[in-house]
Amino acid sequence: MDFALTEEQIAIFDMAYAFGQEQIAPFAREWEAAGTIPKTLWPEVGALGFAGLYVPETSGGAGLGRLDATLVFEALSMACPSVAAFLSIHNMCAKMIDSFGSDEMKARVMPDVLTMQTVLSYCLTEPGSGSDAAALRTKAERTNEGYILNGTKAFISGGGYSDAYVCMVRTGEDGPKGVSTVLVEDGTDGLSFGALEDKMGWRSQPTAQVQFDNCNISSANLVGEEGQGFKYAMMGLDGGRLNIAACSLGAAQTALNSTLLYMGERKAFGQPIDQFQGLQFRLADMEIELQAARTFLRQAAWKLDQGAPDATKFCAMAKKFVTEAGSKVVDQCLQLHGGYGYLADYGIEKLVRDLRVHQILEGTNEIMRVIVARDMLKNR
Repeated sequence: MDFALTEEQIAIFDMAYAFGQEQIAPFAREWEAAGTIPKTLWPEVGALGFAGLYVPETSGGAGLGRLDATLVFEALSMACPSVAAFLSIHNMCAKMIDSFGSDEMKARVMPDVLTMQTVLSYCLTEPGSGSDAAALRTKAERTNEGYILNGTKAFISGGGYSDAYVCMVRTGEDGPKGVSTVLVEDGTDGLSFGALEDKMGWRSQPTAQVQFDNCNISSANLVGEEGQGFKYAMMGLDGGRLNIAACSLGAAQTALNSTLLYMGERKAFGQPIDQFQGLQFRLADMEIELQAARTFLRQAAWKLDQGAPDATKFCAMAKKFVTEAGSKVVDQCLQLHGGYGYLADYGIEKLVRDLRVHQILEGTNEIMRVIVARDMLKNR
């Protein structure tokens, strides 16, 4: 078994890392304070091919595998996990439209999606349905021209900021078979947004409810077939779980790198604190944890690329393990910085806040355990 990255994969990581350090890291705190990411950033991201990472080259995308994509998100999250995670959402939506949208929709929408002139948000969660996503209630009633939407989506990254919204709505019976996917463009009559949420982390991402009040859309904005929307939504989640794990990994690596430098400079009792064996053990434990997490994540991504029958189980396990490892590491890094770790100037407290939500979204870590346990019981 070869664990080495190819030269092309190393080049992908290096390109994403360099872009993140030059174009994102210096402004991460400023964007967090402003509560938004400048829209001027996204066309620059699109120019690198990062707006359609796993959209095939024949459709104008980068045509990368899921393992390649995790390298991009790991590298970008070393600059800011909030920005990197927002790009993951856009990519998930872009893949859904390219995979299931009509030729007319793709011709109309995808060119601007791939340059990020159009920024996409993913709308599944509702105020009354999170983990039980198939219980969503946002209604799409058929009209002669298309659909009338009524309902509310909650916790939407990019709510009121994005240019279009990939929405899961109910066109039929209760349960997953009654769910369809539609594209709702900003400015559509009946589309509105709640107040911006005041969040613990991911503060540079504008987050708000997306509201539909007799919102009229054309039948041309149906993505794929009626009744298949829940399947489309779930198909994107395996890759999304890997990406969010990669964001935890990259951010934790940055925290550890910063901590190593700090411990070499900070003195106590007449010597640098990196000379105390008890603290060296902590460093070693964090390195072991991150290397194990990286190996697990890449194995899961490889399985998804190969279409392995247990890929979903491994994506769930990797998401659970890596996001928890990342949070544990950044928390330890804050502790090793002492009081300075609690100050915004050192950047560690931001990572603690940003990574906490990774255990909740893309399926809570409790749901990841359910997925794994069900697979174990099915195959015993």
